[in-house]
Amino acid sequence: MENVKVLVCDDEPNIRDLLATSLRFAGFTVIAVGSGSAAVQAAESEKPDIILMDVMLPDMNGFSVTKKIRSMGITAPVLFLTARDETEDKITGLTVGGDDYVTKPFSLDEIVARINAIMRRTRASEPEDSSLSVGEITINQDAHEVWVNGVDVELSPTEYKLLRFLMSNPNRVLTKAQILDHVWEYDFNGEMGIVESYVSYLRKKLDPLTTEPLIQTKRGVGYMYKSKNGK
Repeated sequence: MENVKVLVCDDEPNIRDLLATSLRFAGFTVIAVGSGSAAVQAAESEKPDIILMDVMLPDMNGFSVTKKIRSMGITAPVLFLTARDETEDKITGLTVGGDDYVTKPFSLDEIVARINAIMRRTRASEPEDSSLSVGEITINQDAHEVWVNGVDVELSPTEYKLLRFLMSNPNRVLTKAQILDHVWEYDFNGEMGIVESYVSYLRKKLDPLTTEPLIQTKRGVGYMYKSKNGK
């Protein structure tokens, strides 16, 4: 993908150099750093399009780095590199504003595919109608703002894409495979759990502000955005 600047943050020199070299070979512009504090500085000064963030860093973990840069108004998508395939870690990553995660050891082809998928969905052109309103939730698609009964709710780029997809198909059951294909735009085996994780955290943000839960689980099938009048 052309004109994409990637910030790589990993404290292991071998992994950092391998990622940087491989991503440059794939056509990306790469800035590589080895600590959380350096990542914060680079995120502010270099204005990367996407950030590859190792979770375990010597000075501050990747979750803290992401929380810090989000508080600074930096919205570049964050792809976490984690050595532990634990749901708790993944949920933490989502809560601080992460967009996806890859468990070590990973293949370089998978990293490139994830970056391309994230950039496609964050750079995708919006529909002509700038406002999408279904039931108690309204989305301003030009500003990427979400309002629930008049309350402004902050979502990560991936949470926003997931909510918009559900709202665009009210009262229609969407399978996890459909959601994975539309929101993440890849199909790696064993990744259905990421859909469950994002739906879970999206509910935590939305449910306290709605009269009833709007995202419903259809066991064995998928999820549905409930709307009484269908719009």
